[in-house]
Amino acid sequence: MMNAGDVVSYLEMCADFGVNLQRGMNFRLVPGQSLILMSLRPGAPYADGVEEGGKVIIYEGHNLPLTKGGPDPKTVDQPEFLPSGRLTQNGLFADAVRRFKASRAEPERVKVFEKIRAGIWVYNGVFRLVDVWQETSDRRQVFKFKLEILDQLRDLSAPSIFRIDHDRVIPAAVKIEVWKRDKGSCVKCGSKENLHFDHVIPYSQGGSSKDAKNIQILCLRHNLDKRDRIE
Repeated sequence: MMNAGDVVSYLEMCADFGVNLQRGMNFRLVPGQSLILMSLRPGAPYADGVEEGGKVIIYEGHNLPLTKGGPDPKTVDQPEFLPSGRLTQNGLFADAVRRFKASRAEPERVKVFEKIRAGIWVYNGVFRLVDVWQETSDRRQVFKFKLEILDQLRDLSAPSIFRIDHDRVIPAAVKIEVWKRDKGSCVKCGSKENLHFDHVIPYSQGGSSKDAKNIQILCLRHNLDKRDRIE
């Protein structure tokens, strides 16, 4: 079972869904479960953001695909419909929000993965898709989606060793700083497999997600050994 904070490769991320992920927005890859890929790195193609101490993600919709002889995707409004009249990924996610707001459906559950460097992703957890709007950016209309972290993500029926604190998304800058500092390996044993961003002092005990000194990389074995105790 994947836990928020786990570090995964592109292939591991694809294997979790059994498909090759070719786009950032993926509505209902499996029944009742959608997926988005985000990035907060400098130069990222979309203006994603994290708010309210990591509880909320503001995710930008995606552009019209680049086609030979077509317009520059960054100069036209982000589309809700395909030329055929079918919904784009923007449209599918927006329609899910509208159905939720009309009390016709529960909020869409969305798994969120964040890119921290080439080929390296962090699983940020499961979020509820609760709002959508359009706003002007560089004289064109873009979609913005609001996602709230699902505090109930933990499987409370599972043994306590699997209950990893994840109530806040660790800021991208902190993840990148910690990844470089710990050289992409477990600080306990040097393993580069099954890695996880861990709070030295758990968030539930007052530890900060915003201070790189309170975040370390652990492998699965040492992460589970640590549990929630303060070392």
